[in-house]
Amino acid sequence: MNKKSVVYLLLPAFLAVLVFTFYPLIQIAIPTLNSKQGFLRLYTQFLRSTYNWEVIQRTFIIAIITMLIVLILGLPVSLWIARQKRSFRQVLSVLILFPMLTNAVVRNFAWIIILGKNGVINQTLMALHIVKSPVSILYTDTSIIVGSAYLFLPIMITSLVGSVSELNIETEEAAAVLGANPWTSLFKIIIPQLTTGIFTGSILVFAGTMTAYTTPQILGGNRHLVMSTLIYQQAMTLSNWDNASAIAIVLILISALSMTILRLIGKKLDRRPGLA
Repeated sequence: MNKKSVVYLLLPAFLAVLVFTFYPLIQIAIPTLNSKQGFLRLYTQFLRSTYNWEVIQRTFIIAIITMLIVLILGLPVSLWIARQKRSFRQVLSVLILFPMLTNAVVRNFAWIIILGKNGVINQTLMALHIVKSPVSILYTDTSIIVGSAYLFLPIMITSLVGSVSELNIETEEAAAVLGANPWTSLFKIIIPQLTTGIFTGSILVFAGTMTAYTTPQILGGNRHLVMSTLIYQQAMTLSNWDNASAIAIVLILISALSMTILRLIGKKLDRRPGLA
């Protein structure tokens, strides 16, 4: 296939991306740049607010913690799944992805029942006499992290299973022969070879958590706003679409910058021959 054929085949998809992705973003950005208050005035007002910086910080911290929790939980599960028989591995992969087929609103309302003051967790803690009164878990940053981790864990596992399947088990056997214990083998042999899968999954989880709306809205409430729920508040509650557009652009820029940094770190840490 020559280059012209490749260009012709990719052209429809490229035009579709321009029309349905970049054009709406441009339409959102233009009013924020040419507002009645002056050029970039909306952005300066947004960034001057201490409360807005708290929202940005909360959003970023929740995304980072969720990413780390999902990585820690997903790595051992993916290692176990990837080393099962092919037929059993396919069944496990379907089971891992099954929760994603359930509506996000339904999943989050299930977490309300679990995390509430009369929920399973508080009832268990009181039955074990660990606490005397119900602990406030729901409508906190913790509840957002729990819901986000549950939501994005299948994505991380799926990303890691593909990378683990490509590992050469002979390197682990050689390390064991040379006296390496399982922990040494994990951190010095297995994980360095999974850099691509780890950072691919991390980027997907981080970006998804940064921009998620349903989980923070249902589990976080109005007292623990993140940037996505702040956008909704500005647009739908206060009918301030210009401010909402400015916040959306800031969120996009922060997400893009963070993902670029993660990608660069991943390339630096990738020890595979020819890719480091």
